Amino acid sequence: MGRLGSVFWSSLGISALFVGWAVVFTDNLNEVTTASLDWVTATFGWTYLVVTLAILVFLVFLAFGPAGEIRLGKDTDRPEFSTPTWFAMILSAVMGIGLVSYGVAEPISHLATPPHGLAEPNTPAAAVRALQYSYFDWGLHAWAIFAVFGLAIAYSTHRKGRRTLVSQLFVPLLGDRVNGPVGKAIDVLAVFATLFGTTTSLGLGALQVNNGLGTLFGIPVNSMTQVLIIAAVTSLFTLSAVTGVSKGIKFLSQGSSLLAVALFVFMLIVGPTVFIANLYTESMGRWATDFFRMSLQGTAFGGLEWMQLWTYFMMAWWVSWGAFVGVFLARISRGRTIRGFIMGVLVVPSVVFFTWFTVFGGTAIHVDLFQGGDIAEQTTADVNSAFFATLEHFPLAGVTSVIAIILVVLFFVSGADANTYVLSMMTSDGSLTPRRPVLILWGVLTGVTAVVLMLAGGLTALQNTVIVTSLPFLVIIAGLAVSFWKELGADRKEKTDVAH
Repeated sequence: MGRLGSVFWSSLGISALFVGWAVVFTDNLNEVTTASLDWVTATFGWTYLVVTLAILVFLVFLAFGPAGEIRLGKDTDRPEFSTPTWFAMILSAVMGIGLVSYGVAEPISHLATPPHGLAEPNTPAAAVRALQYSYFDWGLHAWAIFAVFGLAIAYSTHRKGRRTLVSQLFVPLLGDRVNGPVGKAIDVLAVFATLFGTTTSLGLGALQVNNGLGTLFGIPVNSMTQVLIIAAVTSLFTLSAVTGVSKGIKFLSQGSSLLAVALFVFMLIVGPTVFIANLYTESMGRWATDFFRMSLQGTAFGGLEWMQLWTYFMMAWWVSWGAFVGVFLARISRGRTIRGFIMGVLVVPSVVFFTWFTVFGGTAIHVDLFQGGDIAEQTTADVNSAFFATLEHFPLAGVTSVIAIILVVLFFVSGADANTYVLSMMTSDGSLTPRRPVLILWGVLTGVTAVVLMLAGGLTALQNTVIVTSLPFLVIIAGLAVSFWKELGADRKEKTDVAH
């Protein structure tokens, strides 16, 4: 159990080479990743749009078809967790840093620079477009990637009894070849995508904490402070992963959820509540009306830079988180039906994200449009200042800023802890109890990779790398959806034959 094979050594070797490249040839790394990013997005950007929409349609088809009744496990299995607890766990796993990093930053950025030139900047029309595109980036498409992964892993492990490895999802398509070089290559790609998805979150978290501390205590906002923050948090989540304190992580998740709810309710009370309710209704209507147009709007006539900053980056980030979130969802969803799983994972988190973005982003928009605020200006200067710049316009700004910093750290630690566990599991032949040295190694490597990318070029380097490394993994996600569909068909045919 947990033996370290070629997947571990290959992943470790390539990761070490990448870190060495970033340290020794920093400028060259930036040139290569920037050129790669431009080529990948210009040539294959449309595939992110097509694949994620196809997966979403596939999941809806599954949920409302005969396969929806199948349980993720034996037919007699029932869910281990109550539905409210299950939702709370889903949200605490992925909710994370994005809510604070982008809850204000994305809507307010779109207000100042409306997507695809669909409105005049800083106008009511731009406000609606701002939230519409925030919903698109954080809604059904993101959760469809997580859901298809979680569904395939849950079915493969709970119902078919296979090891918890991405390569095992391809048994229906590749047969025994999943145990050879092809399967190993799939697992190494999964490790890479997960590693760079995590480092991006670590980098974003460090930038947020640094900005919050700068606002409150005048601590300098620079790469040295950010490196120290990453080092401190890496120590925390590695320690947490090694000690396996499930109670600790449970406590962190519950604590972060309570703080997030408290901050949300506070902003709803002190913010422009009636304006937010009206903006929510109008933006949801616009999002629903334009859903398929947004889902397939590419860059045939320009707009590549905007897509790289937002839609393509977000989709690549979701793809890179697919394996980690998928394994987590599979672990907590044994005994649920396919229909219950899909509806739960797609709908509830999307609604929570839409509401959060409307309350915080909508409040910032109101401050700028009607109260002479300059949140959009501050965000243009530094995208990580948006959340704290908004809190400053309301009572108890010091208290709410401290809560926001604590929230980021809690999300930071619990998310990275779980990610370290998944990386260790994927490189330990699918073992559910990876060895302690392996956990420490991946914890440290995650922190080191985040540090070298931050020093190499900050957020831009993180974004470039996550998009470039996620492209091969996008192909794997499309493949596993096909493989899962084939397996479901074969199993249903076998069941019918037995019945006859």
